[in-house]
Amino acid sequence: MAKKKFNDRPFPYHHELELEISTLTNLGVGLGRTALPGETERKWVVMVPFTLPGERVRARVFRNQKNFSEADLVAILTPSPHRIAPKCSLFGRCGGCQYQHLTYAEQLAWKRRQVEELLQHMAGVTFPVAPVIGSPREFGYRSKITPHFHTGKRIPETGEVKPQPIGFLKQGTRFDIADVPACPIATPEINAKLTEVRARTQARLAAGEYERGATLLLRHAQEGVVTDYDAVIHEIIEQPPSPVSGLRDPQSLRLHFLARDFFQNNPFILPAFTGYVRDQAAASGARYLVDAYCGSGLFALSAASAFTQVAGVEVSESSIRFARENAAANGITNATFQAGDAAAIFAGLTFPAADTAVIIDPPRKGCDESFLAQLFAFGPRTVVYVSCDPATQMRDLRGFLAAGYALSAVQPFDLFPQTRHLECVITLQRGPAPSSA
Repeated sequence: MAKKKFNDRPFPYHHELELEISTLTNLGVGLGRTALPGETERKWVVMVPFTLPGERVRARVFRNQKNFSEADLVAILTPSPHRIAPKCSLFGRCGGCQYQHLTYAEQLAWKRRQVEELLQHMAGVTFPVAPVIGSPREFGYRSKITPHFHTGKRIPETGEVKPQPIGFLKQGTRFDIADVPACPIATPEINAKLTEVRARTQARLAAGEYERGATLLLRHAQEGVVTDYDAVIHEIIEQPPSPVSGLRDPQSLRLHFLARDFFQNNPFILPAFTGYVRDQAAASGARYLVDAYCGSGLFALSAASAFTQVAGVEVSESSIRFARENAAANGITNATFQAGDAAAIFAGLTFPAADTAVIIDPPRKGCDESFLAQLFAFGPRTVVYVSCDPATQMRDLRGFLAAGYALSAVQPFDLFPQTRHLECVITLQRGPAPSSA
């Protein structure tokens, strides 16, 4: 396949320019504007990774898009007062982290601002966003990593395969892998195990045991660091007390599920995170709770003490089995779980909508139209929407506002320090829509 020709407008390939970075995008990339060649009025947007607002930089253009250019950082001419030395020597080459060069307080401030901007630009709403609740650990928090590797060509003389990088995608690439012998955002236990796993994988690569590349799993749970995708693992979540939910003393919630199943990967912030979701759902006074993407029961079971009855719905039958077992193991008798058809999530539900709160935690792509139509037709009193992608969350928010729901709270959580990712919890009450911007 012929290499795609470089679009040289407005800048030729590897053109260098100086500009001031004015903001960060929700992808964690610095954004600046510069005058176009031969023009004095119109400003052209240039995206430069690993730069910070207020910095003056020299950058080298490597791609011109329709409305902006992308450039590599060449030099920082005037650094931000918030710039710090990154902890990881691979920062800037490994694509896993975007913010190790930024103080943690400023990471939280910018994540809050990005939620505010998404609210305004995608939902047309001006609403106060609460300060981001930070992680108790800024590094060493991630309890799951999935390093990748490709297979290499055999050496004709020996028949062996050259050692291959084992790690994560390189910054700005779709297929190239940066070799990562240790990851500072992963727990120390994972990094200790990673040395052994990498050595074993390289030995198998050298022996030609892999026909194609693969993805490894290292998951830190109560059992230690597990590498088997199908292993059953346990997590313990300390539930904080709450006057809203009636829980006066801390409690421990013990959950088990498959190592490959989705589960939040920062256990150190989970008590505050699940406690907040529980309290937002209970604050409406609703007696019934529906967890519409319940998985193995995280939110449904952590909130069960605040409700008369709880129903969890999930399309995965294996997850429903674990949720039922988790309820029994924790002595929770007011929660039921069912594997629901995606086309009929609320079918057979007997809870009165006016006395029901719903928690939703959809995948990154957000809610599909069919689900939202079913939810609006059911019409619960309160919806607590948990999202790992505030952009799709704010897109869906437009539908809630049109259906007669009003925002009552917007609370971001930083489950992933040093990266652009965050979780955002919005609470919606059935009532008049807020004023548009």
